[in-house]
Amino acid sequence: MKLDLEFFQRLPKAELHCHLDGSLRLDTILDLSEKNKIELPTRDRDTLKKYVTIGDRIGSLEDYIGKFELPLKLLQTPEALERVAYELAEDVWNDGVRYIEVRYSPILHTVHGMTSAESIEAVKRGLDRAEVDLGIGTGIIICGIRSISPEVSLRLADLAVQFKHKGVVGFDLAGAEENFPAKHHMEAFFLILNNNINTTLHAGEAFGPDSIHQAIHYCGAHRIGHGTRLMEDQELMHYVNDHRLTLEVCLTSNVHTKSVRSLKEHPFKYYYDQGIRVTLNTDNLLVSNTTLSREYLIAKETFGLTLNDFRDIIINGFKASFISHQERRKVIGRVVEELEAEFGIKRLMVA
Repeated sequence: MKLDLEFFQRLPKAELHCHLDGSLRLDTILDLSEKNKIELPTRDRDTLKKYVTIGDRIGSLEDYIGKFELPLKLLQTPEALERVAYELAEDVWNDGVRYIEVRYSPILHTVHGMTSAESIEAVKRGLDRAEVDLGIGTGIIICGIRSISPEVSLRLADLAVQFKHKGVVGFDLAGAEENFPAKHHMEAFFLILNNNINTTLHAGEAFGPDSIHQAIHYCGAHRIGHGTRLMEDQELMHYVNDHRLTLEVCLTSNVHTKSVRSLKEHPFKYYYDQGIRVTLNTDNLLVSNTTLSREYLIAKETFGLTLNDFRDIIINGFKASFISHQERRKVIGRVVEELEAEFGIKRLMVA
């Protein structure tokens, strides 16, 4: 069986780490700019792509975050948010994704008067339509921003509580790590955890394992976004492993943000060999110019993973999803049956 891109596109997958505002279609950027009279640096499609993607160069997390400036200008109306939410779900569904958690920060979409609550309702409408039309499962993760005040994070956490069971499945802390420690946002996570809401934090991407330590022990993270620096603290790594905390790994993005110097130096395979619950994700379809199937192909070509390895990684993704235990068991059961019937992968699941 040839493990090529087409093969990975057929595999049923979960996408746990994908930013809405970093995953627009180029054609949608052109269309929204025209409809909303927002000037673009160019209307040439190929040239525009260079403005909103990293390409092959290695920059920094701050450089990477800078690529969101233009998409955010276009996502300041409920109509735009609903549209891109639907299109994102459609794009990943066509790539074999059966469940996606879409993350974004409502506070970044209030420039022209839309409230944070209205933005959540708009994203939910788009995802709900995709669920009906396509059959994909979806959830929303609300992001606090490290570099924005902890008071704003607390307000966003309160919104997450309000929209619990109404589309929102988790709460995140994103943005530049250095000089913006997670512990400053503890009050927001206290509210989140005391309302039984799942948490995931960007950590160990551009800063060391202390960032991961804070995410887990100050903010109660159930999953870690990226976690590339975890291996620098073996005791903490064993804690993550022992407690089955999940790493949301984004290979291409980690190279783009200089979290790792190259794909070959990425610790993904090391974590996998240690038994850590690792998942593969895109981070941003547009900014990193990737798809989840492409990330799987990269993992195969870089680390020599086998079909059985991908079975484990696929199941990890569904196991770590922020859906109820009973629903998760049903979804995993269906996925395992499909892997066995369609691809001949034995019914074997990891812890």
